[in-house]
Amino acid sequence: MNYRTVVMYMEIGCFVSCLCGWILVCSTLPTEYWTFSEVGTIVLTTSNYYSNLWRDCVSDTTGVSDCKDYPSMLALPAFLHGCRALAICSVITGFFGGVLTLVGMKCTKIGGSEIANARVAFAGGVTYLVSGFCGMITYSWWGNRVVSEFLDQNFRAQKFELGAALFVGWGGSVLLLSGGTVLTYFSGKEGLPKTSPARPRRPATYATARTRRTYMLPGSSSRVTLGPPLFYEGRKSRASRAATKTRLTFNRDSFV
Repeated sequence: MNYRTVVMYMEIGCFVSCLCGWILVCSTLPTEYWTFSEVGTIVLTTSNYYSNLWRDCVSDTTGVSDCKDYPSMLALPAFLHGCRALAICSVITGFFGGVLTLVGMKCTKIGGSEIANARVAFAGGVTYLVSGFCGMITYSWWGNRVVSEFLDQNFRAQKFELGAALFVGWGGSVLLLSGGTVLTYFSGKEGLPKTSPARPRRPATYATARTRRTYMLPGSSSRVTLGPPLFYEGRKSRASRAATKTRLTFNRDSFV
C-alpha cells in the first residue's frame, strides 16, 4: 500500500467523521432538551420544564405539554443571541466544509491535479475546524451558564440542569475538530508549498579543482606548467601531443 492510498483512506475516514459530527450538531438545534428542570407539586403530578435556543416548554405526568416561543427577540439576553449566531455559523460552515472536502478528496476525482485537490481538501479541513470551534463554544457557553446559575446560592429563580442536547452537541463538535485536524494535516502537507526548500549543492568538477589548485600554488614560482591538457582538438599523434605538452607554458598573469 503506497502513500497515496493511505492518504485517500484517511481522507475518507475524516470526511465520514466530520459528516457525522455535522449531523449531530444539526440535530441539536430543533431539540428542546438543552436545559430541563423537574418540579414536583403534589404526589401524583410532576411538571417538567425544558428549553432550547428558540422556545420554552412545559409538560406534566398527565401527558399534557405546551411550548411557547420567546416573545421578543430584542428582549433576549446577549448570551442567547451569541449562542444562536455561533450555532448557525457551525451548521453553515460544516455544510461548505463537506462540499469542499468532497470535491478535493482523491477518491472522487472531481478536481484537477493532485496539488489542486489537496489545496481544496485543505480548505475543507479548515472550514470543518471553524465549524467545530463554533459548535464547541456554543455548547460550552450554554453549559457554563447553566452550571453557574445552579451553583449560585444567591440565584433565586428556577434552576435548570444540563440537557441531553448539550452532550450530543459536544460529541459532534469533537468529531468535527478531530476529523478536520487530521484532514488539514495530510492535505496541507501535500498541497501547501514548503517555506525553505533545500537546494542541492553543485558538485565540484575536474576543471574547478584544477583551477583552484593552480591558484593555490606558492608565490615563489613565476611560471606555471599545466599537466595533461583538458581539451584536445582533433586527433593528434603521440609526438604532437608531447610537443604540445612541452610548448604549453603560461605566465601567472594569464590566469588573472
